[in-house]
Amino acid sequence: MKILLVTGKIAEPLVRQYGKGCDVFVCPVSVAAFLTPRMIINYLKQAKIKNYDLIMVPGLIKGSTQEIEEALGIPTFKGPKYAYDIPQTLKALRNGFKLSKETPADELFQIDALKRVEDIKNKTKNKNYIEKALKKPYNFLVGNLPVGLDFPQRIVAEIVDAPKLDLNKIVEKAIYYLKNGADIIDVGMISGEENLEFIENIPKIRESLRRNGFNPPISFDSLNEQELENALNYVDLLLSVDEGNVDALVTKKPVVLIPTNQKKGYFPENPKERVEFLEKLKEKAISLGYKRIILDPILEHIPHLTRSLSAFQFYRERNSKDVLLAGVGNVVEMIDADSVGINAILAGIAKELNISLLLTTEVSPKCRGGVKELKIALDMMLFNVPKDLGFDLLILKEKKSEKVEYIIDSPVINAREREIKLEGIYFRIFLKDNKIWVIAHKGTDQVLTVVGDKPNAIIDTILENFKISPRHAFYLGRELEKAKTALKLKRTYLQEGELFKELY
Repeated sequence: MKILLVTGKIAEPLVRQYGKGCDVFVCPVSVAAFLTPRMIINYLKQAKIKNYDLIMVPGLIKGSTQEIEEALGIPTFKGPKYAYDIPQTLKALRNGFKLSKETPADELFQIDALKRVEDIKNKTKNKNYIEKALKKPYNFLVGNLPVGLDFPQRIVAEIVDAPKLDLNKIVEKAIYYLKNGADIIDVGMISGEENLEFIENIPKIRESLRRNGFNPPISFDSLNEQELENALNYVDLLLSVDEGNVDALVTKKPVVLIPTNQKKGYFPENPKERVEFLEKLKEKAISLGYKRIILDPILEHIPHLTRSLSAFQFYRERNSKDVLLAGVGNVVEMIDADSVGINAILAGIAKELNISLLLTTEVSPKCRGGVKELKIALDMMLFNVPKDLGFDLLILKEKKSEKVEYIIDSPVINAREREIKLEGIYFRIFLKDNKIWVIAHKGTDQVLTVVGDKPNAIIDTILENFKISPRHAFYLGRELEKAKTALKLKRTYLQEGELFKELY
């Protein structure tokens, strides 16, 4: 296949470097993103370009390449936005991947990868597949959700200390979790308290979720025996059944067994002892009449993470067909590091050990977005190696770097800050309801409030309504972009404050 790569002057060295085996046409513009289909047509016609099987233009150009194809009679498509993705694009193209006339190639890879994820998951949603899988003892229903070794890993999202919240807040939190990838909503009770009246509200919570279009299984997490007994009629899964309460809670509903005796304050720290204790507890539960059992050897946070992982591995080696649960949220919560990479590692460990359910939550600000992170991580683990998939969990770091060198042939002066002249109007910027809000003040009076999620739209609206200096406009643009970044990363935004501390 004879391919022509179109670019601008600045990106030419990189395009030639990454586009080996292709011809390169350099348009007489500095930045390739400034090109338009009409400009490309004119430049290629002037150069009398022909005899190519395909033309690939920069992914950042606006508009469709259909116009170019019709004018030149050569199939024309958008390549990637950045030159370092050209090799991947060429490899995909030669393997039969279809590029787009409207969407940059790198975005197509993400769309394609997510489609492959859905294809994998859809196989396990087939009615015949589910019926066949549920005949095996290591697969069963939690509510209406198939769980087990033949199904994708499920996320159990806990609403911590639920009795402290009003019902609207609980439903709001549950919907947030479900929209971000949770499969099961866990109602977490308050340790050391007994809130029996609250349990009567669980049917109301379920009904509210149904009215909002959701019908997830609901699990219940408590160490209080009376709370567990009262919840039996209302929930689909019981967590935290141990040696101290296993006799009192016999049920056909799924339960999670943990290797403790809370009444006696017993928890085996040694991995081998922990596994043997849990195995005996499982045998006892089966003899009592429990039908669907999930085992949780208990995932501990650092400094005991390694021993607990050893317990999980040891248990899995001895019991290859049991359904396991791991509480990953505890590990993420108890370390002051970004949760994205930690969730990715824990998802990978869960895949290796075939852990079917992952329990997590978002209690502290540093864990915001944790459910979605875990969901994406689990999607990545559907593939043999979670690398070069087309989607990733790289947020603050980049996979590749593209260095652009500019030739400087103009005078160079050092920047200096000038004294700021106060203006009659000033602005206060803050975040609320996933939007950027800007209040315009004159003195102590509020004049106008502008709300939106796109910095350009907000600054254009401000400029339509107020006469401000260029310096003031630049300041607003900088702050609005910071606010937009804070929204994306679910960080706190404070006007004139720094988003990130210096690390490197």
